Amino acid sequence: MQVEDVFEKLRNDYRNKEYTDRGINPIFQLNRDSKILIIGQAPGRKVEESGILFNDKSGENLVDWLGINKDILHGKDFSIIPMDFYYPGKGKSGDNAPRKFIAKEYHPLLLEDLKDVKLTILIGAYAQKFYLKENFKKNLTETVRSFREYLPNYFPLVHPSPLNNRWLAKNTFFKDETLPELKKIILKIL
Repeated sequence: MQVEDVFEKLRNDYRNKEYTDRGINPIFQLNRDSKILIIGQAPGRKVEESGILFNDKSGENLVDWLGINKDILHGKDFSIIPMDFYYPGKGKSGDNAPRKFIAKEYHPLLLEDLKDVKLTILIGAYAQKFYLKENFKKNLTETVRSFREYLPNYFPLVHPSPLNNRWLAKNTFFKDETLPELKKIILKIL
């Protein structure tokens, strides 16, 4: 299925009606020749307004973690497919969870166009649980700590949101071991 067809199917899906009625389009970035695929969580409010994924503080952290810049992130070598293509709204402790049907029904339609992906970066527990299935460890921290087990196909990451600064401070392995290895792999692929 062509990307344009998937886009229209999403806009016409009754489960996305509240977004379509407000003029909000599905947000994802698909480059058929991309070498790196990022599976993220869901767009936040700021990203919903701009229509550009990781166009926020999380994006600033992400490009730093990857050892690249925003032009490269939004260029031909990267595709970004969130677990939900719309902002799911605010919950009690942060944003609501991505709606499950998006990844289940729409990811396969988009992934069939990606033939040259060398690495899929799984950001956050939603993406990791969906793609790693029974290989997801007891929690996100242990999954991220065990990143080597998922190579060369997957690289699990914590979400780059500033809300995770406490997690980053507590889990120094991420800065000391995980990020240097990630940057090395990204550089090699690009």
